[in-house]
Amino acid sequence: MDLVIRDAHVIDGTGEPSYRADVALRRGRIAEIHREGDGPRPSGPNTLDATGLALSPGFIDMHAHTDLTLLRDPDHSAKVAQGVTLEVIGQDGLSYAPVDDRTLTQVRQTITGWNGDGEGIDFDWRTVGEYLDRLDRNFDGEGIAVNAAYLIPQGTVRMYAMGWDDRPATPQELDRMRELVAEGMAQGAVGMSSGLTYTPGMYADDRELGELCRVVARFGGFYCPHHRSYGAGALEAYADMVDLTRDAGCALHLAHATMNFGVNKGRAAELLALIDTALDDGADISLDTYPYTPGCTTLVAMLPSWANEGGPEAVLARLRDGAVAERIRYELEAVGSDGCHGVPIEWETIEISGTQHTPLAEYIGETVAQAAARRGEAPWDVARRLLIEDRLGVTILQHVGHEENVRAIMRHRVHTGGSDGILQGAKPHPRAYGTFPRYLGRYARDLGVLPLEEMVAHLTARPAARLRLPDRGLVREGYRADLVLFDPATVAAGATFDAPRTGPVGIPYVLIDGRFVVADGRRTNVLAGRAVRRTPKPGTPKP
Repeated sequence: MDLVIRDAHVIDGTGEPSYRADVALRRGRIAEIHREGDGPRPSGPNTLDATGLALSPGFIDMHAHTDLTLLRDPDHSAKVAQGVTLEVIGQDGLSYAPVDDRTLTQVRQTITGWNGDGEGIDFDWRTVGEYLDRLDRNFDGEGIAVNAAYLIPQGTVRMYAMGWDDRPATPQELDRMRELVAEGMAQGAVGMSSGLTYTPGMYADDRELGELCRVVARFGGFYCPHHRSYGAGALEAYADMVDLTRDAGCALHLAHATMNFGVNKGRAAELLALIDTALDDGADISLDTYPYTPGCTTLVAMLPSWANEGGPEAVLARLRDGAVAERIRYELEAVGSDGCHGVPIEWETIEISGTQHTPLAEYIGETVAQAAARRGEAPWDVARRLLIEDRLGVTILQHVGHEENVRAIMRHRVHTGGSDGILQGAKPHPRAYGTFPRYLGRYARDLGVLPLEEMVAHLTARPAARLRLPDRGLVREGYRADLVLFDPATVAAGATFDAPRTGPVGIPYVLIDGRFVVADGRRTNVLAGRAVRRTPKPGTPKP
């Protein structure tokens, strides 16, 4: 054996009670699991005493925004230190493949607040397959920090096929979008994402989305929408996604499945009843959440969709026009824009977490309301100036969640974990650095929301099943040795809203492909991650 982990407290990902065992690894896989009384113990040149530690499958982050981070940061301790061994990227309908030159320029500017503008990265890909190949050969062929699966971003596909127009697609444009989705799925994507409060993806009607979902379903993939509202009309928006995917015959994974804003306080049970009814009727549905109440996005995302038509430069032109800017303010503050989920914006809930331009750093950590009071200005005037001067790059925390909803949804039978972590900004959301240890420490151990074994299943086997990964997500002989060793008594998130980049405690060892990426609590220099491509469904089209 290459490595024998002795006397581990094995939490295998099934949700069943844990057990004590030696786990032996060879050639990147779990070669033997030896329980007490099984006969001679496995041996090898390298052993690790795991007394007092839990051994589980590596955690799968079902909602990550590290599409460029993986290419520029070989350390990536934000996720590696949490025990994350696989991330699902290409989220919320906006990412960097498939693209042409025009689309790439626009998408880089559009999601600068999520990923930075990519300065220093050679964007030498255009297709999904080329992007996945680039992940594999990154850092002089060594690979990337963690494994990564990719969702085709529907908003980027629409941008590529028909620009930023707020109108139905023509038959020819819809054919082109189908073609782009089919190509991406054939090249290894695991599904398709949407951001239906983000432009230009939100301009698609349900018929258009349904046609693209039919393509995804043909390849055995799933649809992962950030749907049309998490505020006013949230339940209707969830029901719409359930109906749309069932009609298309496509599996559904609900992204960051929250019930936010005052209108949804205490209403998680209604969402879960809707999902249970569909599941009991045969629907294929899963969901992810993060274990925090605030959300995180960009300030420009709050604007009404009509203000975003035409792309980033058109948005900036509208913000500079006093009369048009006043229309935007009125819709935000008095009506409730579709970008703000149909709820009139409450500036005291909008905290500036990051800016691209250093001179604007004085605003970081303040709500828009606080900054306006400090400067003796109206909140909209502050927000408008920040958007213009930072060229739409401002990131925000949005304090609109409810703890009772968070706990209720994480108990559900199809729940998985997703950080939705944005690593940009001087004061990012701590979920980027703390989601998985927080699930284990605060919610399983301290609050008893779920037993530890069940919580681990939510973070491992369940997401692996959604991704159709036949050899990940369980501690089982023959499975890949993507593993985490943690101390159940001490594991906790170190990240807080005041110190969001603080690492976790109680996770001394993490392995990917049988190689230590964290050892004795410190990041090694190992790059064991690779692109994880879709496992073909029998009878589906081949590349």
